[in-house]
Amino acid sequence: MKDKNIVPLGRETSVSRVNVKNIRTMAQVHTFSDAELQKRKIIYARMPDKKLLKIYRDIRTKLLRKSSNKNFVLLVSSVCDGGGASFNALNIAAAFSLDKAKTSILLDCNLHSSIGTDLLGLDPGIGLSDYLLNDEIDEEDIIYASGIPRVRVVLAGSYIESGAEHFSSVRMKQFIEATKARYPDRFIVIDSPALSDSAEARILAELSDYVLMVVPRGKVTLQQIKKSRDVVDTEKLVGFIFNN
Repeated sequence: MKDKNIVPLGRETSVSRVNVKNIRTMAQVHTFSDAELQKRKIIYARMPDKKLLKIYRDIRTKLLRKSSNKNFVLLVSSVCDGGGASFNALNIAAAFSLDKAKTSILLDCNLHSSIGTDLLGLDPGIGLSDYLLNDEIDEEDIIYASGIPRVRVVLAGSYIESGAEHFSSVRMKQFIEATKARYPDRFIVIDSPALSDSAEARILAELSDYVLMVVPRGKVTLQQIKKSRDVVDTEKLVGFIFNN
């Protein structure tokens, strides 16, 4: 039995343009309170740490400027495991949702460390890996409410073996392209394994429009940073986040 917080949203009607009122009233199974967001270290408009809020708003602004205000697929990956990519991916997705005319969808592609379980407190449900292995599962079946208004999440799924073969599949490419094209005001953020030693991350980088690299302070060497940078197309690499 699934947790009540991750009931699938069901099929969504394709439209050429998202109505702001419709976005604002997107169904939420459960919406986190300010206290819950604070506990989970997720940014929100009324949060007391205005400096942190401004950091993620600035990241959002720079990405929108880079894309000429068009929606895009952003890969967030760390130089090493446990470097803070999931935390930053979630908050970048939340930053887009601060604008009531925009939505975001967070793809949990880190099969061995689920953002849904670790940061959102959701029970594992049918997710991306299940969808990629089973043609009977539709796109709409794996999109869940996140608890954050206007943010949707795709969980990693129940299969936790190497995802390299699955992420390089035609079905994965079609899923990302369809998700991007369906709503022009929806921004896709991918939470990825570390770039330094993950074939999965490199494949996901190829499927993304932009790559944002997280560098944990004091945990990696300059050589590791350069190695991770070198596996990313320079045209896609939009910057680094130095994570404390």
